[in-house]
Amino acid sequence: MGETFSQLGSREDENKSMLPPSPAMGSKAACHSSIRCSKAFCSCLPREGTAGASFVTCPTCQGRGEIPTELEKQLVALIPYGDQRLKPRHTKLFVFLAVLTCLVTSSLILFFLFPRPTSVQPAGLNSSTVAFDASHINITITNILNISNSNYYPVTVTQLTIEVLHLSLVVGQVSKNLLLHIGPLASKQMFYAVATEIGDENTYKICSWMKIKVHHVLLHIQGTLTCSYLSHSEQLVFQSYEYVDCRGNTSVPHQLAPHPP
Repeated sequence: MGETFSQLGSREDENKSMLPPSPAMGSKAACHSSIRCSKAFCSCLPREGTAGASFVTCPTCQGRGEIPTELEKQLVALIPYGDQRLKPRHTKLFVFLAVLTCLVTSSLILFFLFPRPTSVQPAGLNSSTVAFDASHINITITNILNISNSNYYPVTVTQLTIEVLHLSLVVGQVSKNLLLHIGPLASKQMFYAVATEIGDENTYKICSWMKIKVHHVLLHIQGTLTCSYLSHSEQLVFQSYEYVDCRGNTSVPHQLAPHPP
């Protein structure tokens, strides 16, 4: 019997709490839940026994639990995988429209900014002036250039370089800076003058003798036109052959070539 009472007494001692009873244990406690606020993980904190403590509604347990205010920013709210907030409506449509908008914008930019050729066409001789000295023929010719811009942005002509050859010899050259603006899909005509000096003896006789009925000099014109657009420079090369009447001593205007449409 003594052993039985001693065993019962030892079991009662084990069941006793090691901590002194709290005066607030009998008070009403507030239950706040963890992540899913299930009853198995619900813990209670004393509300009346905690001086100055405040509680807010738990954001993850559908308003059925409360948590201390100081722990509000330390908790992590988990959203279920099947929540509708993770499946916004028309997602595929928005993605398709965004991709389509990017493709259309890129295509338009490439279409309008893609560089197209700027063409230069000699339009012929406009006028010429002939003068003779003891052994040379001085001819000043004025020619025309047709410049066409095929781009959707303006082009600026910045420099013109001309060389005039007679019998494979350079008889005149000119180089000058320009500032000629040509609008998008537009064309302009440009005039330039070159002074030449021909010292060939046979050519001098052909041009000065009155008995010869035909007085023409063949001049080979080579030129380079420098254009700039979109911070880029381009050189356009052109050439032409002109027959100049070297007998007259006055300016003779020629018919202008038709302006390209």
